[in-house]
Amino acid sequence: MASASRSPRPLMVLGTSSGAGKSLMTAALCRVLRRRGETPLPFKGQNMSNNAWVDQGGGEMAYSQALQAWAAGLEPTCAMNPVLLKPQGDSTSEVIHLGHSVGTARAEHYYRDWFKPGWAAIRTGLERLQQAHPGGRLVLEGAGSPVEVNLQSRDLTNLRLAQYLRAHCLLVADIERGGVFAQLVGTLDLLRPVERPLIRGLLINRFRGRRELFDNGRSWLEAHTGVPVLGVMPWLDELFPPEDSLDLLERRGRKADAELEIAVLRLPSLSNFSDLDPLEAEPSVQVRWLQAGQSLGQPDAVIVPGSKQTLRDLAALQASGLGEDLRRYAGGGGQIFGLCGGLQMLGVSLQDPEGLEGGGAGQVPGLGLLPLETVFTQDKALHQRRSLALWPAAAPPLELEGFELHRGRSQLHGPGAEAACKPIAATGDLGWWRPFGEQGGLVAGTYLHGVFESGAWRRRWLNGLRQRKGLAPLSEQVPHHNQQREDLLDRLADAFEAHVNLEPLLR
Repeated sequence: MASASRSPRPLMVLGTSSGAGKSLMTAALCRVLRRRGETPLPFKGQNMSNNAWVDQGGGEMAYSQALQAWAAGLEPTCAMNPVLLKPQGDSTSEVIHLGHSVGTARAEHYYRDWFKPGWAAIRTGLERLQQAHPGGRLVLEGAGSPVEVNLQSRDLTNLRLAQYLRAHCLLVADIERGGVFAQLVGTLDLLRPVERPLIRGLLINRFRGRRELFDNGRSWLEAHTGVPVLGVMPWLDELFPPEDSLDLLERRGRKADAELEIAVLRLPSLSNFSDLDPLEAEPSVQVRWLQAGQSLGQPDAVIVPGSKQTLRDLAALQASGLGEDLRRYAGGGGQIFGLCGGLQMLGVSLQDPEGLEGGGAGQVPGLGLLPLETVFTQDKALHQRRSLALWPAAAPPLELEGFELHRGRSQLHGPGAEAACKPIAATGDLGWWRPFGEQGGLVAGTYLHGVFESGAWRRRWLNGLRQRKGLAPLSEQVPHHNQQREDLLDRLADAFEAHVNLEPLLR
């Protein structure tokens, strides 16, 4: 492995289960090491997620590794996540190696067909990352549990990687879910003798109450396992970016000062849900995640988000009755905004000759709210984009920015389409908008992921909704969402430094 002898020893964050908090603890560790003058290099050999980011070179990677890169003060690059699996239903996943799609894998054949190519991609990612940042310290994140006994022999991203790099490992358990002693003791007991010495410390995550109430538990764990408990992280009442769409189910709190309600459809194949983080962070906005079977009601706006399987999710919308609800809502004066796959669903026609989007090969009608026709091909649009915003129109002019990550090309279709539908940006292929019905409805959509991160543009869109309710406008003089994200990472790192002793891990 390149330059290992000239770099500090790698560190690895493992978890007793999925959802233990590995991603955020890795981000916190990156920020703390950066404060100490080091160059932390976040790395997750294999991730499974439909919440993705596109790096400056046009490569796909998991959003959680992008977040860790920002915590480390680095530009995200797909070398930090060389294997990305994007679930698409029916026990299949799209396989991304070093930022680019290389095929589709069935769950039962994944380790047979993709283990060797995956390990090669992981080694290449490590080499690229270390060559780009000589002297940097690898900060690795594991996946799920490291002791899934049915998978250990073909493990790509947990203890195989820790042994390969001789990493010092921190084992994290989530006490909020209960059973923390069994989680930790059981995980340690299932390690092979050669693996056990890799674990240099335990971390209890999401503890509510006074830390001294866990002193007896801490002493018992250390005596029983022989591994020091390096810290007890408190429950942090923060809205951290979710890594998994299941995390969205926990976001049920009602904001006391909310003046606008925005409904977001929780599609079966929901993707890039981090697009909604900036709206979740707005004090005056209540985001309501809406599942099939729930009433649409009368929100101030509806967002149709991105989808990994656009035709499958469109069929689910129609079957649940939400498709008709959306048409009725827009015709009655409601406002709808589609993001990427959501934009495609709003059109009149979607053609998928190769059956790439979960609905079989052929053509299906869309929701009919925008005069757009979309044709899907194998090629993906993977670009960071920037353009002058033409909608919502007001002075001063604003810039739209974000990234494209989609299959399919959309264009205006049908008589009068160009007169009825206008581009939302000076670069005309990024999205469109149109008035809808006689009651003041409006339907718009964009291919830009991250569109709400621009504080001024987000506030201008929200002010259009506020004006309809007779509410005073919000200031457009707000920073980009990346500043809020930086502040959040700093608060996370502050808590980590206050409650975790890293020295046994760094020795």
